[in-house]
Amino acid sequence: MHKTGGKLSLAFAIICALACSVPAAWAEEEAQGKQPAAAQAVASEKETPTTEAQPSAPEEEPAPAPETQPAPSAEVQAPVEAKQPLDEKIAVVNGVIIKRSDFDRDVKRYQRQLSMMGKPLTSSDISSLRQDVFDNLVNAELLYQESQKAGGTVDDASVNQKIESIKKRFPADAEYQDWLTKMNLTEADLTAQIRRAVVIEQFVDKEIVQKISVSEEEMKAFYDSNPTFFKQPEQVKASHILIKVDANADPAQKAEARKKIEGIQQKLKEGADFAELAKEFSECPSAPKGGDLGYFRRGQMVKPFEEAAFALNPGETSDIVETNFGFHIIKVVDKKPEMATPYDGVRKDRIEQRLKQERIQKELGDYVEKLKQNAKIEKYLEEAPAEAETEAPADAEE
Repeated sequence: MHKTGGKLSLAFAIICALACSVPAAWAEEEAQGKQPAAAQAVASEKETPTTEAQPSAPEEEPAPAPETQPAPSAEVQAPVEAKQPLDEKIAVVNGVIIKRSDFDRDVKRYQRQLSMMGKPLTSSDISSLRQDVFDNLVNAELLYQESQKAGGTVDDASVNQKIESIKKRFPADAEYQDWLTKMNLTEADLTAQIRRAVVIEQFVDKEIVQKISVSEEEMKAFYDSNPTFFKQPEQVKASHILIKVDANADPAQKAEARKKIEGIQQKLKEGADFAELAKEFSECPSAPKGGDLGYFRRGQMVKPFEEAAFALNPGETSDIVETNFGFHIIKVVDKKPEMATPYDGVRKDRIEQRLKQERIQKELGDYVEKLKQNAKIEKYLEEAPAEAETEAPADAEE
């Protein structure tokens, strides 16, 4: 789920192209929900980032799916008096019913996903979300029907393999069964959904994905047009000595820790080796490496530490720096200025992936629009009731 310009977009093209991964994603959310929140990384425990500049867009900013506006002549808005009970259907596509229970489950799942991300939902957001979910279900049904005309099938082994992959995401079968219950699914339902999703995926792959290629000229044009994607930000390589003290420690404990770091600072002034002092006194996991933290960028360390490190020149040592982890002395070893990575040095496979994904989205959106033009689509989607147009709690579907 990605929000762009106030409208919630479900990136329909990606969902359809990768449809078989959707049940697995549901399971992943549930399995992760049973784990405690990850502790915030501290400066001394960070993972040293790669120094190779790579285009960020393919990883972090996928292009939104093209809007798929319905063809008025091909769709029929069902009159109010023709609506069926709310638990029966949300749409009819070429005579095939799309169940309201499937629609409600998907809406709740996306509400839960956004809530877990701390994203409050406005009435407008929920209205857009409902419409996007509805459109996705209709579009997927159109693709499935087309795949059946082409004789699309999938073998049991492929389906069973995906089900086993989902089960492995849970520590025990009881948790898996509990997840099925919460999702209002039986194992037979899940099997049917996976079978259907794989058929759609294979059909889209054959009809669209395999026919798309990206040339070297297109990749170079993308590189030339998006210089900011290939900039390597300023980096600092530093070592530090840490004397830990809790941010909520009493004054006596803080005074004791500060006295200890001041003693180390005095040894440095007398000419002691920084790395040897770090090995002997630092209370950071980096101590065995002489306090070496490797290269890091702005935003990777707590603010006081970052500001002190980036203010130093190579070879300089800071004064005592206090953070919520304790007291530090920082030594900068090297600095790398912001620079652009030359075309020959970038990951071209990532540029290719980005451009191919954009092309798939456009081609798939156009393909579905053509299907809609020849389809009869009856809609039974009413406006969300007022009580639903509020922020969805994280446990809304439980």
